[in-house]
Amino acid sequence: MIEIKNLKHSLEKNTVLENVELTVPDGCVLGLVGINGAGKTTLLRLLAGVYAPDEGTILYDGVNDPQNEKTRENIFFLPDDPYYSMQSTGKSIFNMYKMFYPGIDKEIFYSLLKDFGLNEKKPIRTFSKGMRRQLYVAIALAIKPRYLLLDEAFDGLDPLARKNFRDLINKFSDEEDITVIISSHSLRELEDFCDSYVLLDNHTVQRSGDIADRVSDLCKFQLAFAEEIPEEKLRALPTVSLEIQGKFVRVVMEGDREECESLLKELSPTIMDEMSMNFEEAFIHDVNRKKE
Repeated sequence: MIEIKNLKHSLEKNTVLENVELTVPDGCVLGLVGINGAGKTTLLRLLAGVYAPDEGTILYDGVNDPQNEKTRENIFFLPDDPYYSMQSTGKSIFNMYKMFYPGIDKEIFYSLLKDFGLNEKKPIRTFSKGMRRQLYVAIALAIKPRYLLLDEAFDGLDPLARKNFRDLINKFSDEEDITVIISSHSLRELEDFCDSYVLLDNHTVQRSGDIADRVSDLCKFQLAFAEEIPEEKLRALPTVSLEIQGKFVRVVMEGDREECESLLKELSPTIMDEMSMNFEEAFIHDVNRKKE
């Protein structure tokens, strides 16, 4: 289990994170979301021990300091653009990581390279970003860390590679009891396989919980009225967002679906259709509401 307590960190005197409190249970797949500059990468680097926090603590199974050598053996951090030299190949990268993770599984690594269609002898500099991402995913899964930290994991992957990536993460998470924390701007991808999420905004955790629960907390309706309806009547409802175009209204509300539907029916719309919600829409509404 990961416990983050009263975490604060600044970069070049600019506060990036403060008062961060978070608990990540073992075996979960957690999506880390937020707008650009919200602190997602900084938090992952703090968790990986790349940075030491200015204040606060990070506990792995009750042990402080992810920079501790024994703790770091259980952590693998895959940054958005991992380092490699001009001469690096898949084989040399594997051998480098073997020095830090002696238990890395060679059979898993080369099996995944074969599945990805990657040549272990070819210079990495000739790979596309998606191919490099697949190479390092193979490294990560061959290490089988207890804690896998992934920054912008889907970047550069084509749709088929994204699906394969999701399937692999789910498979290894279930079989090896790996805890995964993954940041991505592709919220639709996160919705497909993350158990829970954390929204970073204004330097701290603004919201967290189960993704499915968050989506189900919101309901969206499209309505039509015989005559234009006064905006204040709609604003009086528990609305998250509201779009009015003459006699047509699109509204997102928070709360029990049946209660929301009952409140809207009291306005006597001529047409009322419920529309589906997804996690990306919920994220946009949460961020916009915070700004307001």
